[in-house]
Amino acid sequence: MAKVAFIGLGVMGYPMAGHLKAKGGHAVTVYNRTKAKAESWVREHGGNLAETPAEAARDADFVFTCVGNDDDLRSVTIGENGCIAALKPGAILIDNTTASAEVARELADACVAKQAGFIDAPVSGGQAGAENGALTVMCGGDAATFDTAKPVIDAYARMVGLMGPAGSGQLTKMINQICIAGIVQGLAEGIHFGKKAGLDIEKVVDVISKGAAGSWQMENRHKTMNDGKYDFGFAVDWMRKDLGIVLSEARRNGATVPVTALVDQFYGEVQKLGGNRWDTSSLLARLEQK
Repeated sequence: MAKVAFIGLGVMGYPMAGHLKAKGGHAVTVYNRTKAKAESWVREHGGNLAETPAEAARDADFVFTCVGNDDDLRSVTIGENGCIAALKPGAILIDNTTASAEVARELADACVAKQAGFIDAPVSGGQAGAENGALTVMCGGDAATFDTAKPVIDAYARMVGLMGPAGSGQLTKMINQICIAGIVQGLAEGIHFGKKAGLDIEKVVDVISKGAAGSWQMENRHKTMNDGKYDFGFAVDWMRKDLGIVLSEARRNGATVPVTALVDQFYGEVQKLGGNRWDTSSLLARLEQK
């Protein structure tokens, strides 16, 4: 059992922290900007509630962060009452936020100055993966720190991999989002085409999902897409945030990602339809407006 702090109890962080307590057996202290959410977590899971990120991190062996974006992350780590200033030597900060590689490297340097370790560890698997403790975790950091942190991360993961030095986890998550964007757009176009052609989408998918066109998105989202229901996963607002990170990094490293840029624009059109909180499969809704 380790002393663990978890900062950020959103739709992902709330169940992840719960797995660290119940499955991992760790002593967990939580902090959330909206205190009522932290109070609810403590009522449900036990553990302790902290008033600031620094208070949560004090004396912790592992500190997890899972917040919205780079600015939120800097606020809870190096901002006023941030957790890094409170880290004890040898502690490890594990960041599950989907953020930039730049901020990951920045936080890694800040942890080194405190004689602490750092792992950028963005996740894939969505809310269902978090609730089921079956997330894929893409990590950046040094091997010794990763080896120490992995058994703790395992409490909410089905796959945990070290991708390279600090920032590599975030870069891998960017690739993950690039691939998802293209797949969802292709699936949306396929269903749209099939409807226009007068085909039975269920029959079509039953056949093509067994071949090279098959994907997680097809298996898990085609029915809800066909029914015009878009409240089953990762929100469009979040995807646009992630794709913005991808496009910014691509400008920096010189990568050419035309499909990603185009799908980002399509998600912007979905937002104009009022679909900010629809899940990413709502690309079909845009096509059906044409």
